[in-house]
Amino acid sequence: MERTDLIAINQSWSMDFVSDQLFDGKKFRALTVVDNFSRKCPAIKVGQSLKGVDVVNTLNRIKVETGCIPQRIQVDNVKYSPNLNHFEEF
Repeated sequence: MERTDLIAINQSWSMDFVSDQLFDGKKFRALTVVDNFSRKCPAIKVGQSLKGVDVVNTLNRIKVETGCIPQRIQVDNVKYSPNLNHFEEF
């Protein structure tokens, strides 16, 4: 689904991990979740080590806090974790 095909929020979200390091050299990662239509970010989860269960918990937290879930989640270059099967809508 191209962005031009999107007509409403929650049709398609993108998830990605970004990483950086602090001034003291400690590395951290952030999971970003973005609605592809509105470009709003319903969640950013930051930690030194993020696992599949953190992704599931983040998606479930978005659902509880906003009542929203996407029709589709777009990711790239990731290995799918069996933990994603625990996301309530999958």
